[in-house]
Amino acid sequence: MSDAVKKFFTYKGLPLVRKGNQLYYGNMYDDFVVWIEIKHTQKVGDLEVADKVKIRKMSTDLTKPNIDKQADTDSLYDALDIACAWLKVKA
Repeated sequence: MSDAVKKFFTYKGLPLVRKGNQLYYGNMYDDFVVWIEIKHTQKVGDLEVADKVKIRKMSTDLTKPNIDKQADTDSLYDALDIACAWLKVKA
């Protein structure tokens, strides 16, 4: 596989892309994606664990209002569960 054609990491069948403390979940060709922003982390053992996370369901159609739903949670796992529900991902 060439460097120009790389596959994204997926979670429950949808792309999950991270850059720093921001993650985007979903397919940009669908009507919506979820933007997950890690606002704060805490050290647990040797790991940094997200303990304040903001999630936003965003339209991919630039002619529509951008943010459809938003919520705050205290873990990345909860944020991904909510994102799956918002995008109606089947387990």
